[in-house]
Amino acid sequence: MKPACGGKISEIRMHHYVLIRLLIKGSFVIPVMGMLCQVVAKAQTPIDAAPRLNEGGSVRQLERSWDQLNQQLNSLDTLLGPAPALEASDDLRSPELPRRLLRANEPASGSLSDDQSLPDAPLQLPNAQEATAGRIRAVSLEQAIAIAFRNNPNLEIQRNQIAAQAATVASLSGAYWPTISVFADVEGFQSGSSTYSPYGNNNYGFGPMFVAQGQGENVALTKNGNSVSNPSAGPFYVPAGGGLYAVANGVDSEAGLQLNYAVVDFARTPRVRAAEARLEQFEQQYANQLRALQLEVSEAYYQLQRDEQLVRIRDAVVRTDLIVLEDTLNLKQAGLVPRVDLLRRSATLSIDEEALIQALADRAIARRALWTVMNLPSDVTPSAADAITLAPAWPLNLEQSLLAAYDSNPELAAILATRRALALQQDETAAQLLPQLSLFASVGGLASVERLFDLSISGGGCCGSTFLPLEQVAGYDWSVGLAFNWMIFNAGATSNAIKALALQEEAASQAYAATRNQIRLRLERAFLNHEASLAKLLSSRRAVGAGKEAFRDSSLRYKTGLSNEVDLSVTQTQLVEALVNRLTATVDVNVTYARLLRELLPMPRDPELAVPTTITLEGFSPQELGRDAHQRSTR
Repeated sequence: MKPACGGKISEIRMHHYVLIRLLIKGSFVIPVMGMLCQVVAKAQTPIDAAPRLNEGGSVRQLERSWDQLNQQLNSLDTLLGPAPALEASDDLRSPELPRRLLRANEPASGSLSDDQSLPDAPLQLPNAQEATAGRIRAVSLEQAIAIAFRNNPNLEIQRNQIAAQAATVASLSGAYWPTISVFADVEGFQSGSSTYSPYGNNNYGFGPMFVAQGQGENVALTKNGNSVSNPSAGPFYVPAGGGLYAVANGVDSEAGLQLNYAVVDFARTPRVRAAEARLEQFEQQYANQLRALQLEVSEAYYQLQRDEQLVRIRDAVVRTDLIVLEDTLNLKQAGLVPRVDLLRRSATLSIDEEALIQALADRAIARRALWTVMNLPSDVTPSAADAITLAPAWPLNLEQSLLAAYDSNPELAAILATRRALALQQDETAAQLLPQLSLFASVGGLASVERLFDLSISGGGCCGSTFLPLEQVAGYDWSVGLAFNWMIFNAGATSNAIKALALQEEAASQAYAATRNQIRLRLERAFLNHEASLAKLLSSRRAVGAGKEAFRDSSLRYKTGLSNEVDLSVTQTQLVEALVNRLTATVDVNVTYARLLRELLPMPRDPELAVPTTITLEGFSPQELGRDAHQRSTR
C-alpha cells in the first residue's frame, strides 16, 4: 500500500505543478475554473461516498479522495488544454505595456511657462490632436495654485457675479438722485374730412355775424342814422344743408425737458442696502472659493506626487524581483533550491508587475486631475516638479485653530450677509404699504404747420370764415407738480411676501448652525489626522529601516541556503508595505496641513487684489489669523 500511495502523491504533485503553471501563465482563466470544476464534478461517475477523515477512515479512503481529485484535474486539462511549459527564457520576460499608457507617463520635457498655461476659449472643444496626452510640462505647487487662481472657471464666475452685483448697487443708488430726460416728437400727418350742417345757424340769436342775407339789420348805420336791411349774409352764417370737404396735411413737433424725483420713498434705502449685503455675500463666497480651490489644487498635486513616487517604488520592486528571480534560476539550475521557489518568484514578479502597471495608470489619472483643476490648454499635461517635502509644523493647538477658523470666516460671513439681505428685503417689501411722494416738472416748446387743399363746397358752403389755406403755430408750455401715492389694500400680498422672506431668514440661521458644525468637524478631522500622520510617519520610517536590513539579511541567507523562498517573499512584502506606508504618511501630513489651511488661510474678498499663493501660515500676522481668537484661547 505504501508504494501505491507514494505513486499517487507524486502524480498528484505533478498535476499541482501543471495547475500552478496554468495559474501563472493564464491567470485570465481563473474565473472560469470554478465553474468548470463544478461542471466536470457533476459529469463524473459518482464514487462511493467516503466518511469524513475527522470521523474515522483509513488510507484507502484518502487514496480514493486523491483519485477523485486526479480525475477532475485531468478532465479540466482536457477541456482547457495543457498549460504552457515554463521555459528558462520566459522567467525574465515582462508583459508589453500599452503605448498610450506609456505616452501618458512620459517624463516632463520642460517647465510650464505662463504663455503655455493660458486656458482654451470657454466654448472651444479639443480636436483629435489636442485630445492626446500632448506636451508634458513640470509645474511647482505654488505655480499650480497661481495658475488655478487665474484660470479656474468657477472663480471667473464669482468675479463676474461680484462685478454684476456692484453694478446693481450703483444702479439702485441712483434712486437718490432725480431723473432728467429730454423728449422730442416730430409727426407728419394727412387727413380728409367732410363737414355738413343740416340746419342753419341764423335762428339762434348769435347776432348779425350769423344772419343770412336780407335778414335783420346791419350793424353799420348810415350817416343820417337810418338803419337798412343786411345786404349780405354774416361771415359766420351757415345755411341749412351747407357742407365742406377738405384735405389737410402737415407736421407737428414738440421738444422739452422732464424731471422726476422721489421725494419720499421708504423702500429706497432698504433696497440699496439689501443689494450691498448681496455684494458682500458674493465677496465672501469668492474668498471661500479661493480657500476651497487652494485645497483642491494642493490635494491634486500631493496625489500626483504620491503616484509618481509610487511608480518609482513599484519599478524598483520589479527590478529587485528580476534580480532575485535570476538568482533563484541560477540556484535552481545548480540544484540548490526546489522548483517551487522558481515558480513562487515568477508569481511574485507577475504580481509586482501588475502593481507597477496600475501605478502607471494612477499617475496618468493624477496628472489629468491636476490638469482639470488648473484648467490648462488641451495640449498640455502637468507633471509635479517639486520633490516631496514635509510641510512646516502647525503653529496653533486645536483650540486656537478652532477659534481662529471661526473668526472672520468667509463661509460663515457669507451666510450672515444673506440673512442681512433677507431682513432688508423685508423692510423694502413692508415699505410698499407706506405713502410715496414724488416731484415732477417739465418744460418744452411746440410747432406745427398745416395746409388745407382740395376743397369741395356743397349746399351753400360751410365754415368759410374758419378756413386757413396754410396755418403755422409755434409756442411753449411748462408744468410742475407733486404726485402722492399710498396703497391701502392689496389682499395680503405684502404681508405674505414678508412672511416668506422671514422664513428664508430663519432657514439661513439654520444653515449658519450647520456650516459652523461642519467647519468644526473638518478642522478637528484635519488636525487629528495631521497629528496621526506625523506619528505614523515616524513609525513607518523605523519600519523602512528595519525592513531594508531584514530584506538584505534574508537575501544573503537565501543565497547561502540558510532560509527558504517563503521567508524571502514575506520579508520583501514587508519592506514594500513599509515603503508605501512611509510615502502615504508623508503625503497625508501635507494633505492634512492643506486642509487645515483651508479653514484659516486669509484670502482677499476683492477680485482686484492679489491672491497669496503661499501654502503655509508663515508670514501672516496675528490679526490676519484671528488675534481675538488667539487671545480668547489663552485666557
